[in-house]
Amino acid sequence: MFKRFFIYSILFIILSTTFCLNTPLSFNASADEAIELESKSACLYDFSSGEILFEKDATQHLPIASMVKMMTILLTLEEIDKGNLTEETMITTTENASGMGGSQVFIDPYVKYSLGVLLKSVIIASANDASVALAEHISGSEKSFVNKMNERAKQLGMNNTNYSNCTGLPAPEQYSCAVDCAIVLREVSKHELYHKYCTIWMDEVVHPSGRKTEIVNTNRLVRYYDGCDGGKTGSTNEAGCCLSASAKRNNMKLISVIIGAPNSQTRFNECSKLFNFGFANYENKEILNTEKAITTINVNKGKVEKIDLFAKEGFSAVVKKGKNLNYEVSIDCPSKITAPKDIGEVIGKVYISKNGSIVKEVELILNEKLEKVSLKDCFEKVVTTW
Repeated sequence: MFKRFFIYSILFIILSTTFCLNTPLSFNASADEAIELESKSACLYDFSSGEILFEKDATQHLPIASMVKMMTILLTLEEIDKGNLTEETMITTTENASGMGGSQVFIDPYVKYSLGVLLKSVIIASANDASVALAEHISGSEKSFVNKMNERAKQLGMNNTNYSNCTGLPAPEQYSCAVDCAIVLREVSKHELYHKYCTIWMDEVVHPSGRKTEIVNTNRLVRYYDGCDGGKTGSTNEAGCCLSASAKRNNMKLISVIIGAPNSQTRFNECSKLFNFGFANYENKEILNTEKAITTINVNKGKVEKIDLFAKEGFSAVVKKGKNLNYEVSIDCPSKITAPKDIGEVIGKVYISKNGSIVKEVELILNEKLEKVSLKDCFEKVVTTW
């Protein structure tokens, strides 16, 4: 009865704040207007280019509470990508995992849950018990999993982050910063499976015994902010109220991070304020398109004399509305290649520079198989041109 009362109390609080939440979301800042925030740290980050459009002490080392779980989610998704796990993988829980405090879905110990159920519980409800269950299954222990978290953070260039656990519960030497939170959310958002769960508003966890736990998305912006398509909240006495969220409008996607807000309402309001500033004053302009040929080169001993090269991935740059692009594109590839070549084979690179510095390099590949010319082909060509 207590658990059910607890869940319904949360629902009542969330729904009762709907009307006061809607008003600040219409904020519209001009590009020259200073953005005043109560939160300790913040940043607005362009998803495509990785450029920071606004920052307030964005590299300051701070506790980030449950936003730590974004790395837990990322490592789980990457294990699935590697083929080591699936959503149907059954995970046997431990007493350690089921006994975690804070936000939880009250998993039972020594029973099996599917990975999909546990992952959903972490993404939607920020469940500490489900997070530890995933960590223990992937690495054998939470401590070993935390080592993987820190290794992955270094690989992503998160130079102001150190993890001590997989939940975000207060721990010595655990910290991150607004920029690093944006980086890890950007990486998580590249996974389709994440988007299967991150915008669900209300759901339930069905336990092996048949017992049910109702869950509500801790990120209210997925329901109340136009275009919000993911994110993660966090809240402890030590960290204050935190939020990292992503939102997309038209062809532009932004990530907004708030750390150390004085209360829950403020984190949602200030995150929305940053989104509104970005969408009002910036736009993405496409530089590389994977479906448009970047250059054409000659072919030696092939069935065709020329072939197109394409960018392996697209790239868009963020600019202030009404301003021109100040990026330069340069191509490094041979003038001629010799057949045969396979689809996807890397032939060269394209470099995107800004103010003399390379900000992005993308491989140039073949979008079609390049076949070697045969004697029969040569004979037929001679006959047709006789």
